[in-house]
Amino acid sequence: MTRIAIVGSGLIGSAWAVSFARGGCEVSMFDTSRAVAAAALSHVARMADQMAGADLLFGESADTVCSRINVAATLDEALSGADHVQENVPEDLEIKQAVWGELDRLAPATAVLASSTSALLPSKFTEALSGRHRCVVAHPINPPSLIPAVEVVPAPWTDPQVVERTALLMERIGQTPIRMEREIDGFLMNRLQGALLQEAFRLVDQGIVGPEAVDIGIRDGLAPRWAVSGPFETIDFNAPGGVREYVNRYQGMFMTMAQHQKDPVDWSGPVLNRIEQQRRATVPLAELPRAQARRDSRLTALMQFLRGNRA
Repeated sequence: MTRIAIVGSGLIGSAWAVSFARGGCEVSMFDTSRAVAAAALSHVARMADQMAGADLLFGESADTVCSRINVAATLDEALSGADHVQENVPEDLEIKQAVWGELDRLAPATAVLASSTSALLPSKFTEALSGRHRCVVAHPINPPSLIPAVEVVPAPWTDPQVVERTALLMERIGQTPIRMEREIDGFLMNRLQGALLQEAFRLVDQGIVGPEAVDIGIRDGLAPRWAVSGPFETIDFNAPGGVREYVNRYQGMFMTMAQHQKDPVDWSGPVLNRIEQQRRATVPLAELPRAQARRDSRLTALMQFLRGNRA
């Protein structure tokens, strides 16, 4: 049985634990915070119950999946015999460097060391490690227990076999790996998300639309289509002659728009006041946890449908 060590056992770590366990792995969780460690198994149980209700546990019960997960008292205990280590500590370079020094020193020499970081390049916290060849980023979309995509990002010195080994493990546990050929700021998903957010802030800042109109355009317009096909698939399907005909027809229009999309927008300027005011009128701050739970419930139902209808 593949042994997984989860280092950092908050919500992301707990979601990873369920994901690995449903794939048949034995999971050992660790966190330096006693409070976080104490709450980890309850988070795991809640997520597993939610996923079981949507048949997202590969036909197993929540109890069976949870039985493969334990909380270790020490980092040494969590890392003992590990084949794959998934780190989920805060997005702080100094913290990452310190933790990864310990992981490289204590984890079995054959273990892959993977980070869930969404913002830090793997080269920034693995360069000085003696085992840097086995280090990689495996960045999920939150929550990984529901959303399958995982960016697998190598540092310049990562062994290509480590990238492939990580990607194959992700496939085995029900995730969908994105094999990146090299590291870049923002990786893939945040670069795409950032480009969309940049234009969303611009449209609101220039008084073209309000914040709710942007959300409607994505939620009720582009997102349903993107849930079943990516951007290249979409344009390939949207012209009789496929992607080449689409580009021949519409590139000029997009190039004209691009001339007005070059300059970055200040997200923290007055536009943020307008967006925050609209969001708080829709969902008061105190209601955010319940709104997030409703979102996850709808997302669970969507993923249940999509997983059962993938071609």
